[in-house]
Amino acid sequence: MELFSDEALAIFVPIVVYWVYSAMYMALLGRQCMDRYRLHPREEEESKNLVSKGDVVRGVLLQQLVQAAVAALVFTVTARDEDDKEARGSPSSYLTVGRQFAVAMAVLDGWQYAWHRYMHANRFLYRHVHSWHHRLVAPYAFGAQYNHPAEGLLLDTLGGALAFVASGMSPRAAVAFFSLCTIKGVDDHCGLWLPGNVFHLCFWNNTVYHDVHHQMRGSRFNFSQPFFVTWDKVFGTHMPYVLEERPGGGGLQARPLIKN
Repeated sequence: MELFSDEALAIFVPIVVYWVYSAMYMALLGRQCMDRYRLHPREEEESKNLVSKGDVVRGVLLQQLVQAAVAALVFTVTARDEDDKEARGSPSSYLTVGRQFAVAMAVLDGWQYAWHRYMHANRFLYRHVHSWHHRLVAPYAFGAQYNHPAEGLLLDTLGGALAFVASGMSPRAAVAFFSLCTIKGVDDHCGLWLPGNVFHLCFWNNTVYHDVHHQMRGSRFNFSQPFFVTWDKVFGTHMPYVLEERPGGGGLQARPLIKN
């Protein structure tokens, strides 16, 4: 695999995007003028979260290492001959790429909803695997991919590989698709509700929607990720909420509207 081949770019560009986009949000969180847009006060990152930021960084890097290895394997297994590879590498119509993205989104959403919900329902898997991610009660940007290695492999890495294969997209298109997935995941965990954020305008599954899931009262709801809320709506696990100013000031808060 060449250093700057489409396959190599599809492996490494999303990782670079993850850290650059996360760093942007962390820089914003560090500015006092952004406190009014916070979903959690600064002190909650220390008082409520059960894992240090250093451990989060190490956990994410481990997951990305595994992710890169599996992606390289998938690209090797699905490699075409040179003529076919050249044809697939040529520019595709926007309609074709749009269809491939839609298929990949649907596959990834379905896969992750099913496994995410099952990991909450199965006590063993929640206690020993998925609870790692919920150590972040007050999520922040670079914690988006902090998971138990088994969960990272199953939900993100294998889910992404399945979406790539099912959609039939080229490695070149995969660079854009998995970068989009990465940005969306970071945005959902960033802890800020910024005016004009395009993801808040285009998706109901957004920063606040996922923040509700990280709350104790909402942990049995809002499993859908990373794009749409479809499966929560279909299976009755959708929890509505209101976004309001935090009592006494100091930012915003998502208040789940508890179901009976």
